[in-house]
Amino acid sequence: MVTGIRSSLRLACIAMCAAAIGGAHAQGDRSARPGDFDYYVLTLNWSPTYCAGREDSGNDRGRSSRYDEEADTGGGYRFFNDRRNGRSSGSDEQCNGSRPYAFVLHGLWPQYERRGWPESCRTDYRPWVPNELIDRMLDIMPSRQLVIHEYKKHGTCSGMDPRGYFAAARKAYNSIRIPDEFQDLTKPLRVGPEEVRRAFLEVNRNLTPDMVQIVCSRNRLQEVRVCMSKDLQPRPCAESRRLCNYDTVTMPPIRGGGQGPRGGPTQRGDRL
Repeated sequence: MVTGIRSSLRLACIAMCAAAIGGAHAQGDRSARPGDFDYYVLTLNWSPTYCAGREDSGNDRGRSSRYDEEADTGGGYRFFNDRRNGRSSGSDEQCNGSRPYAFVLHGLWPQYERRGWPESCRTDYRPWVPNELIDRMLDIMPSRQLVIHEYKKHGTCSGMDPRGYFAAARKAYNSIRIPDEFQDLTKPLRVGPEEVRRAFLEVNRNLTPDMVQIVCSRNRLQEVRVCMSKDLQPRPCAESRRLCNYDTVTMPPIRGGGQGPRGGPTQRGDRL
């Protein structure tokens, strides 16, 4: 009897371990071929939440930012080159109020229809993002390190070179209108995740609720994600799970005052 129980427990453990390994593989597939995916997720990050999170964790007192840490895993050499060239790290500029970042482009992520996504795909060329191209993306992406990281992790799986990938990312970003009430936020706003979704649906009539996902970090709005086909047309998301379990979240105000990158005079000035 005891032997039978032990055998059952052993089999259950093996099954759970196999499931865990399979799930981990499904979430980040590094064996994928470039271009072998089903659809995109356009990710719009509420920049003030990122900056508030840095302050919460003490990052502004000398610790690295989340974007910096991500960049160091795939393109840290470029980060150090930037410092030698006298360029700012990007994250400081994002949060010091010198530019009023609001909804910024986090990335355009290839996804699988059945759970997970490809990442860091092997290419037959060096996945180097030229400085000139990085500079041209900084009106909608707030960090040089983020630009580099996004191409290395996600862009390499798109089947496009850096110029083609960021042209597609800008086109996708420009295709989504940001609601006016989020363009010039000077005070913290308490809002329900579904209110944020409805606000985007009202000004983007080609979207339906199943195409838009709301993501929160603790009790703050973190991201709005829009699912798109490979030709950048809105489509339903494959996963319908809720990514924010709060009834209301806070949107910290835009730093530096004024409107964010989608509301300023250079909104669409820097084209690839």
